[in-house]
Amino acid sequence: MPRYERRPEMIEALTPEQFHVTQENGTERPWSGEYNDNKRTGIYVDIVSGEPLFASSDKYESGCGWPSFTRPLVRDHIVEKTDQSLGMSRVEVRSRHADSHLGHVFPDGPRDRGGLRYCINSAALRFIPVEEMEAEGYGDWLDQVG
Repeated sequence: MPRYERRPEMIEALTPEQFHVTQENGTERPWSGEYNDNKRTGIYVDIVSGEPLFASSDKYESGCGWPSFTRPLVRDHIVEKTDQSLGMSRVEVRSRHADSHLGHVFPDGPRDRGGLRYCINSAALRFIPVEEMEAEGYGDWLDQVG
């Protein structure tokens, strides 16, 4: 079983935007993220720890300007916290092992797929294409990328 953890060398390697999003609870501008329009098959992992977070099979176009998913790939790799910032109550989504800020989850997703919309910053993610998953140690999730 791989060990996913927050490592200082990974924090130091982040771009300024990745650092702002993951370490300072920031948000990238809508429609600016690398993965917003990504339609390739694979998985999305935490940019800091590499823990698997979302599958391309659960990604959908929500029109919000950020990558949206109906559910996490590994439920235990996601932590949800109440976020009272910006004068509203929302549910923040963080990665369990790296404690990276990922985005927020909202109850306005596709009803036929559970009704949730995980609205996630591209800057918090690294995409692993299906053809590279085995080589990068993510072969256990090949059957979930559909």
